[in-house]
This record gives sequence, structure tokens and C-alpha cells, in this order.
Amino acid sequence: MFKFQKEQEIVKIAGVKIGGQPGELPTVLAGTIFYNKHEIVEDAAIGLFDRAAAEKLVNLQEIGSEETGNPHIVHIFGTTRKSIARYIDFVTEISEAPFLIDSPEGDVRAYAAEYVSEIGLADKAIYNSINMSINHSEMDALTLSDIDSSIILGFNATDSSLPGRMELLENGAGLLDEGLLSIADRCGIVNKLIDPSITPMGHGAGVALRMTITAKAKWGHPTGSGIHNAPSAWSWLNQKKEKDPVLYKICDVGSTCLQQAAAGDFVLYGPIENAPYVFPMAAMSDIMISEAVADLDIEPASRHPINLLV
Repeated sequence: MFKFQKEQEIVKIAGVKIGGQPGELPTVLAGTIFYNKHEIVEDAAIGLFDRAAAEKLVNLQEIGSEETGNPHIVHIFGTTRKSIARYIDFVTEISEAPFLIDSPEGDVRAYAAEYVSEIGLADKAIYNSINMSINHSEMDALTLSDIDSSIILGFNATDSSLPGRMELLENGAGLLDEGLLSIADRCGIVNKLIDPSITPMGHGAGVALRMTITAKAKWGHPTGSGIHNAPSAWSWLNQKKEKDPVLYKICDVGSTCLQQAAAGDFVLYGPIENAPYVFPMAAMSDIMISEAVADLDIEPASRHPINLLV
């Protein structure tokens, strides 16, 4: 392991600290709820879902966080304005944790930014994400909102190399008039969480791990990813999923450790159902990393897994 020469930023969102040197803070974990084809969702268009089942899933993550010391974020996914508003209302009613607002539709993300500002919960919300497809309408909505935390996604559709991803954040890589970090500043984003973006295996997935280290070394912002998207999109593994679902889950959940070993500060680990497996695995990695940097003058936080589980 190593210690960055660049001072590493630690942001605080709804009481959750993210960032710092490897081994300093426990990895923050975000499980996704109400995702596409989630069995608890009865009608994705209007946001109708099994409330009892949803509460149990959020509680699973709360329990894992409390036991291991790894803070948690609820990753809310919605496809319409109505559904994402209902999901936000529900999650914030049962949990004090910060939450990610995510949608494949820019207008839904923009609406969610406006909505959390209206109901006074913008301080708990993390926008997901400022990316290469952001338009002026979405930027205006984000600027007018009270949200000050966002993921900055390094996905470059024309150049998935490390320089291509870094340039997208820094100067727009010829695709945008300015870099995504500059756009984030103009939108009032104070807490910048860099996500290198996970592409399919065989198409540069591993570059995200290298970029995690490079981005932290260059800018010092907290960095992490939804690394489970690499094994979940792996055609070889998917061919085995039906016959051996345990093998699939091991690879999916195990990918968390790769992001941690590459100095990741947060991991969007996918389906929230995996919380009972992800939290112990992440805690194990955090303990190993903390021990590895013990002689580099890096002191683990009081609620770090090494202080709770060893």
C-alpha cells in the first residue's frame, strides 16, 4: 500500500465522511434499491412497491453498517418523476442515511434535485451524476437546487483510455466546452465524488482502478465506483449464472475488494440484497489496508473496522 503526497480531501455528507488516505476511513458502501426489474417494485412508472420488503432491505444495510463500521448510502434508482419522488419520500422516512438520486433520464434527475430542495433534504442527497451527457437544462436545475454533493462520472464514449477519462474531467476531452469538474463547480457542487466509470470486462474495466489512484493523486477528491458492473456484464460469467448463482454472486460481491485495494473511498456495490455479504468483505479489506499502512503515519478512524472487529 501507499500514502498519497497530495492532501486527500474528506467530505462530510449527512454525517458520513468519505475520502482521505488509504486506511484512514472505512469504505462507504451504497446498495441500490428500486433498480430495473427489482422484484419488490410492482409498478416502476408510478413508484408502487412492497414497502415492508423495501424496509427490510434498507435495514439489512443499516445492520451491516452498524456492525462493521462501514458507513452506508442508499442508492435510489427511479425512471420517472413520480416514482423517484415516492422512493425518496420512503427512504428518508425510514433512514437518516445520505442517499443517491439516480435515473437513466436526465429530466428525472433534474426533477429529483428540485424535489429534494423543496422538501429540505438536499443536504442528504448526492446527485448521480454529472457526466458527458449533461445538458443545459439539467445543469440549470442542479444550479438552482440546494444540492452540493455529486458523483462526477469519467465515462468517455469516444476514448475509454486513462488519458481520455482524465481529460473529460479536466477539459472536456474535445467533447464538451469545459471539463466535468468545472461544470460541477458552476453547478454549486462542493462535495465532488469521482467515479472513473466501469466499462465491461475486455473493454477497459481495469482502467477504472488505475484512474482511481491517478485521480486521487492529481485532485485529492474522494473516488470510487460501481465496480460490480464489470462482472455483472461479463458474458462468460453470465453464461454460468443460471447453473451456479453462487459463483456469480462471489464474483459480483468480490469485486468490491478490487476497488478498495485501488484506494477507492466508496463503492456502489449493486443490489442492496447483497449487503450481508458486501459489508463483511469490505470490512476485511479495510482492516488489511489499515494494517498495511500502519507505518505510514495513517491513523484509522475510531469506528474503522480494525477498531471494531479485531
